Amino acid sequence: MGITEKQARERGHEVKVGSFPFRAIGKALVNGEVDGFVKIVSDARTNDLLGVHMVGPHATDMISEAGLAMVLDATAWEVAMSIHPHPTLAEAIGEAALAVDGKALHV
Repeated sequence: MGITEKQARERGHEVKVGSFPFRAIGKALVNGEVDGFVKIVSDARTNDLLGVHMVGPHATDMISEAGLAMVLDATAWEVAMSIHPHPTLAEAIGEAALAVDGKALHV
């Protein structure tokens, strides 16, 4: 959803990027589906989300949070501060949002 890191740079944005692997999420381990990640691309000046990308099992179940965040013009910090229950795959969204500022908890 949104633009990629490469597209953001091509459009002149200075970007901050946070990525988090499913492999570090307990629910993914329990499910035996650890291949995948969530990546968040944010504008370094405004902190606005530019893109949220998900690859892996159940990504289609989680992408709506990213869509709502982008429609509401959220920042990565705002996404990180929303509830991401444990154990769920959606924890990867919160962790990727924290990773934008180097604050992921579980890697």
